[in-house]
Parts: sequence; structure tokens; C-alpha cells
Amino acid sequence: MSDVNIAELRAWIGRQETLTDRLTPFQVNGLSAVLGYPESRAKPGAELPQPWHWMYFLPTVSATEIDLDGHPKRGGFLPPVPLPRRMWAGSKLDFLAPLIVGEIVERVSTIEDVVLKSGSTGQLVFVTVAHEIFCGEKLAIKERQNLVYREASSSNAAPPAKPAPADPDWKRNVTPDPVMLFRYSALTFNGHRIHYDRDYSTQQEGYAGLVVHGPLTATLLLDLLFKQIPDAKLSSFSFRGVTPLVDTDVISLQGCRQGSQIKLWALSGSGALAMSAEATLV
Repeated sequence: MSDVNIAELRAWIGRQETLTDRLTPFQVNGLSAVLGYPESRAKPGAELPQPWHWMYFLPTVSATEIDLDGHPKRGGFLPPVPLPRRMWAGSKLDFLAPLIVGEIVERVSTIEDVVLKSGSTGQLVFVTVAHEIFCGEKLAIKERQNLVYREASSSNAAPPAKPAPADPDWKRNVTPDPVMLFRYSALTFNGHRIHYDRDYSTQQEGYAGLVVHGPLTATLLLDLLFKQIPDAKLSSFSFRGVTPLVDTDVISLQGCRQGSQIKLWALSGSGALAMSAEATLV
């Protein structure tokens, strides 16, 4: 069991980081291709699709600062949690103003909370990061991102399956093959080896295959929504990972609408709930 000094980790609360980026067309063109669009979903001067800001403000640390799992080494802006497995567990976003392809934007990130919990797999550390994205002086997006750090798994047994939250109005299947996962990792400069190194993912971290990125699943769920309601604009969106999806799954993306409220969810190949999400239309 790793020795977690939660008082030391909580000293990171309040730490800030400010990054500046330009919303270049390359990432928009690349994600459009990953999602199967015949051409880019947004040209320079057009609104950036929601929530494609995840393609920007990417960590570009030196190769000498990469850890065994492919992530940047612990410390720096994020607290040095000693648990070996880390995942983006979910986010809650408020969309306040559009971002425009080609513009320069700024993201101010703050460590909001660090909490130690115990679960069926051992110790868990949850790190909450608050992001504010500005275009000029205008606040465009507020996001609360939840990261979870876990102990190494001693068992590959899946947790009890949760059912779908509702009957779907829409659904479609997606097979997350290794090429899709590699291209998404490249677009987001995500070096986490569970997404492209099968031996590492299965033998070191105990997954059943290559792991599908949480924000990729969330993006696929919103893509389902935008295909059903092409002119939809969101005022808010949230997602929560329930259980990991892997490249051997056929993912069932499903959703339903009640007025301005949208429920979205992803089911694994066995029918287990893997991600739940909610969106509010403007």
C-alpha cells in the first residue's frame, strides 16, 4: 500500500497555472477526421464545437520528465500523488460564450480540492481542478475537472454492472479501434500508455485491452447529440466515468431528451454502464 500524506498533498490547494494557446485549425481538422466527418467541422473564424477546447492547452514536458506510465512526472502544478493509476474521472462545464477558431485564448487553472478516500480497490485520491477559459477579457468556459488516483489493481474483476439510466431516443454503436485511440492520443499529446501500449495496459495496469480516453467517450456522446440536433448549443455539460471502456468493446452510445435537458450514456459491449452524462440546451 502506498503511503499517502494527505496533509502534504492538500498544500497544493490554491496553486494556479495560466496557459495561453491559439485555437489553430489543425486540431479541429484532426478531431473531425477521428469522428468520421468528411471535412472539418469548423473553419477559421467559426465557433469551436463544444467541448473541443480539450484539444488545446496541452502539456508539452520534455521527454526527460515523462514517468513510467507515459504521463509527466508527479509534482509541478498537480500534487505528487504517490498512487500509480490515474484517470480523468469526469468534468462539469458551463459554456458562457463561444470560442472562435483562430483566436488566442487563456486558461487559468486552480487546484480546488484534494481528498483521500478508501474504496473496494484500496486508497483513492481525488484532485479537483477548476479551469476558466478566457477569450480576451471575456470568460467563455468554466470547467471543474475531477482526477482520480488509485492503487495498483490486485484483481481484474469488473465491478457490478449498472443499468442504463433511461430508455434511449437515439443510439448508435462505435468500435474504438487502436487507430482511433492512437490518433486521439496524438491530437491531445496524451502519452498515457494505457491508450496505445497493449502490453503495458493489460500487464502493468490490469485492464482488458487498450483503454478508451474518458474525454473521447464524452466527445462521442455529444457527437451523438449534435447529429440528432445539428444546431444545438449547450449551456452546460457534465460527464462521469463509471467503468473503463477498452478497444475490444463495441460501445453503445445512447441518449434521450426531455425539453432542454439531455441525458447521454455509454454502454460497454456487455451492456454495462460505462459513462453517464447530462447536457442542458440553450
